[in-house]
Amino acid sequence: MTPPFDPNDPEPAKPRRARFAGLRNSFLTGLVVIAPIGLTVWLVWTVIGWVDAFVLPFVPHAYMPESLINRWLGNTDPRGEDWITVNLRGVGVVFFLLFTVFVGWVAKGLIGRSLLLWGEQLVDRMPVVRSIYNGLKQIAETVFAQSETSFDKACLVEYPRKGIWAIAFISTTAKGEIQDSIKVDDQMVSVFLPTTPNPTSGFLLFVPQRDVIELKMSVEDCAKLVISAGLVYPNGKVPPVDPAKLPQDAREKISA
Repeated sequence: MTPPFDPNDPEPAKPRRARFAGLRNSFLTGLVVIAPIGLTVWLVWTVIGWVDAFVLPFVPHAYMPESLINRWLGNTDPRGEDWITVNLRGVGVVFFLLFTVFVGWVAKGLIGRSLLLWGEQLVDRMPVVRSIYNGLKQIAETVFAQSETSFDKACLVEYPRKGIWAIAFISTTAKGEIQDSIKVDDQMVSVFLPTTPNPTSGFLLFVPQRDVIELKMSVEDCAKLVISAGLVYPNGKVPPVDPAKLPQDAREKISA
C-alpha cells in the first residue's frame, strides 16, 4: 500500500510572492529607519541654506571665510591662480547667532533699553506698522519667553461636542472681563486645542475648571501624539486595558 505522502518526494516550490516577502519587509524596515534621519538632515540643511542666503549679503566681503583664508595665506588677487575658493554652508548661521547675542546684550543695558523704548514709541505712531509690530512682538514673547506663561500641562476637553475628547494644552486661568462675562460658578481656564498634524494652529477655548481633565504625560509627549495623529503613544507603550471594560467572552478567556 502506497502512503499518501512519500517522504522522498521533493518539497513543493514556494509561490513567487513569498520569495519577495523578505525583501519587502527589509525595505520597509530600512525605510522606517532612514526616513526620519533623512528628513531631519534635509530640513536642517535647507534651513541653514535659507539663513545663509538671507544673512550673507549683509556681511562685508572682507569678513567672509574665503577672504580671511586667502588673506592669511597672503593671496591678494581674487583672479590669481593661488586664490582659494571656499563655500562653507552655515557661515550665515554663525553670523546670525553672534549678531543676535550682541543685540540681546545691548538691549539689556541702559542705552539699549532707551533706544528700544524710543523705537517702539516711533512705531506706535504708524497705524498699520503698529498693529503688525505689536502682534509679532506678542507672538515672539509667547514663543521664546522663558517664563511661567508657557504651556506646562496637557489636558483633555470635550470637543467639538459632549462625549468626544480632544487633547489640549492649558494656557492660564481666565481673568478680567472674560471670567466676569461667562456666567459659570467655576473658574474658567484658557486652553489651546491644537490641530493634527500641524500643532501650531488650533483654537483658543475657555473651559470651566471642572470640565478639564489634566494628564500626567508631559507636553512633549502630547505633542507627539497630536502630530502623529494618535499613532505614537508616550514612551512607545500601548495603554493598559481595563478587564472590566472587555466583553464577557474576553474576560472568561483571561480568567481561564
